Amino acid sequence: MDLDLRKVRYFVAVAELLHFGRAAERLHITQPVLSRQVRALEKDLGADLFVRGAHGVTLTDAGTQLLDEARQLLTAADGTRRRVQRAAGGRRRLLVGFRAGVVVTPALRAFAAAYPDVERTARRIEWDDQERLVLDGTIDVAFVRRPVREDGLQLRPLYSETRVAMLPGDHRLAGKQELSLADLDGERWLRYADPRPGELPIRTIEEKFECVAAGTGITLVPRSVAEQYSRPDIGYVPVTDAEPDQVLLAWAAGRASALITAFAEAAAAVTCAGADGVTGGG
Repeated sequence: MDLDLRKVRYFVAVAELLHFGRAAERLHITQPVLSRQVRALEKDLGADLFVRGAHGVTLTDAGTQLLDEARQLLTAADGTRRRVQRAAGGRRRLLVGFRAGVVVTPALRAFAAAYPDVERTARRIEWDDQERLVLDGTIDVAFVRRPVREDGLQLRPLYSETRVAMLPGDHRLAGKQELSLADLDGERWLRYADPRPGELPIRTIEEKFECVAAGTGITLVPRSVAEQYSRPDIGYVPVTDAEPDQVLLAWAAGRASALITAFAEAAAAVTCAGADGVTGGG
């Protein structure tokens, strides 16, 4: 039995909204057509995916399992489509993503020396889309930072670097030579993901700058961010016992092309050659 991706997309819409009518509106099809397609998918799989009721639906155990895997399946299919379309466009291209602070120029130059006919593009990515952009084919390969959701990704550790406290320029600790985490007890923290009670969620490095400079809170950043981004109203101080930041190269598992493999080797080579003050990865 071949799994029909169109039926899978229909199923995901119903599973996310738990309502056939609203799912049909999202998909721009009629509700009877949607119901028939989902029933056909259930027949194909030999399993009931929903418990249907007067006020909506709930997922069965089989439906919950399919939803977890269907999202990954559809993301992989979208990624394949994008890569094929790019290949059909003529000249070969490599799209490289990178997080703030990561310098990709040496790797791009080393890759270009071996593949001068390949068009190379670099794009900055954020913490909350670094995995998705690789998996859905928007980016071919990316320099990511931990934490990383590893499902569907092939990861190659490159290096780690120390973290520094980003403080307002007039902060009581801004002029110190170094700090420990204990020195920062009682401060209000800014965090990208999973903020604790009293902490502020942020998304981009620019938001960090504005919030820190305004005295809203403090945060830790990799040393490379401090080296690349300076402002007179912000100070950086090394934190000796902060967990190092890890940089890895990521691409979609099982879909490593010759270009991605070559770029990964180039990135690893220049990292080892320039690893002054950073810890190299294997």
